[in-house]
Amino acid sequence: MIFVGGLPFSTESSSSSSSQRSESDALFGLMEHPILVSASQSFKCTQERKVSALDDSDSKYVYIFQREYATVDSALVHYVGTDEATTCVGLVIRNRRNGMTSVAHLDSPTIVDIGLAQMLLLVVHDGFDAELDVHLIGGFDDVSPNHANDSTISQSHVELDGYSFPLCAKIIETLRRRQEKFHIQTLFVLGHNTKRDSQGNAYPIFTGLLVETSTGSLIPASFDRTSRCPDEIVRRIRLSSCYEDASWNGKLLETYDTQTDRFVISPCCWTLRQLRIIKTLQHLCDAEILLTCSTSPSAEAPDFVETLRRQWNHLIKHPDWRQSFPKKQARVFERTAGGDWKRC
Repeated sequence: MIFVGGLPFSTESSSSSSSQRSESDALFGLMEHPILVSASQSFKCTQERKVSALDDSDSKYVYIFQREYATVDSALVHYVGTDEATTCVGLVIRNRRNGMTSVAHLDSPTIVDIGLAQMLLLVVHDGFDAELDVHLIGGFDDVSPNHANDSTISQSHVELDGYSFPLCAKIIETLRRRQEKFHIQTLFVLGHNTKRDSQGNAYPIFTGLLVETSTGSLIPASFDRTSRCPDEIVRRIRLSSCYEDASWNGKLLETYDTQTDRFVISPCCWTLRQLRIIKTLQHLCDAEILLTCSTSPSAEAPDFVETLRRQWNHLIKHPDWRQSFPKKQARVFERTAGGDWKRC
């Protein structure tokens, strides 16, 4: 169930409408809701915070990569966030009563149903009566130029191109159909999160978010390499590998243990086929890698290709996934007294 401004949200659609039409109706209705439009305008005017572990060693952060999620306790963690979301969506769900906060970096409609259930497992302890604040950030308007220039797009509900729209529509429809009470506070996606250059090319305004767990306040954010810890490279590799690992079908990647405030990187295997593809890709120039490996090449961060090359070097050096996950066990990291992460 979705609420906006404390009131239930509903959209009318004919009984003959397809499920895709229904999803579009709900998303467009929310995108045009005056309360959420005002919230998006306020969020757009918020200065982005650049997060670095070197600048704030006293605060405890949890960082989430693409297709990961983490549920955090405000008694143990000060901030939780993610970035690098271009066509992806950062989803925040927070229990108003106990402050438990779950953040996920969603990259496909196929993981929304199970992923949402994973997020809610530790957030909701009091049945369907829990009041849950929800924020969605990311998923810019990556449609074709013809659709982007169609001023009647919200009225026609045409099937949109790109990656962002189907993901956003699926998230909203799943929230709408569940019995929990979801209070949408921020819907900074698609057109609200889009800017264009003089040639009409679309770019996301913000690609990341940071949640202060004690208050639930949300700000746009970007993270440097020191703050994307621990185990950056292996966690990034799991993303590309999970598509061929059947144990992760439809699921978000497990990353963080809520009770112990430790990162527990569950094992994920990579195949010889992936290694063959990588050995082919590594010989391409940077521009070719960008065009081949990104869903939105013009919107990627400057270090996108460099990051891919670091992943590929690790895979070539460790072709057997069991070298990274000895005895098929998770990689476990705990905080040190100085705020760094140490592998157990």
